[in-house]
Amino acid sequence: MAGLLLAAGGGRRLGGRPKALLPYRGRPLVEHAVRVLRTGGCAEVHVVIGAAADRVRAEAALDGCVLVENPEWEQGMGSSLRAGLASLAGGGARAALVSLVDQPGIGAEAVRRVLAAYASPSSLVCAAYDGKRGHPVLFGAERWAGIAATASGDRGARAYLKEHETEITRVECGDVAEAFDIDTEADLAHLR
Repeated sequence: MAGLLLAAGGGRRLGGRPKALLPYRGRPLVEHAVRVLRTGGCAEVHVVIGAAADRVRAEAALDGCVLVENPEWEQGMGSSLRAGLASLAGGGARAALVSLVDQPGIGAEAVRRVLAAYASPSSLVCAAYDGKRGHPVLFGAERWAGIAATASGDRGARAYLKEHETEITRVECGDVAEAFDIDTEADLAHLR
């Protein structure tokens, strides 16, 4: 199982501060997100970067990660998801566990639970919070081409997941994680 961290956003609603570099516990937020994936069971981690990619490389300790630069990051999460899945293709991973850099309330236990629901290369698993779909999500390798074909804008895999709703395994994680996003100035309070 490979971890796929989407960390390319420019933080448009945060005054143009790249989310990957937001300070969290004295280090860049992207380091925390990678640590969560590794602690949760992802031996291999691919990190999609875009906004301030050179600064992310210089300022964040991402040793052992595969850094995937998305030159089209301004087009939204869909382009980052496509870039990340392309970087995993042909590498032998049976599934990709996709996580977002701006959700520090989701920890290793949620990652473990979603990984544990993997059944086959056609698996489609989502963390759930009071029954509502959220992150992280797990895509079996047989799903990657279909997901990449529909990923666009800021919607990522939403269209694909909606089309395959009845095939999704939901794993409740509301008791071990909080699925808030860091999108606005007010949300920065979650990082303190």
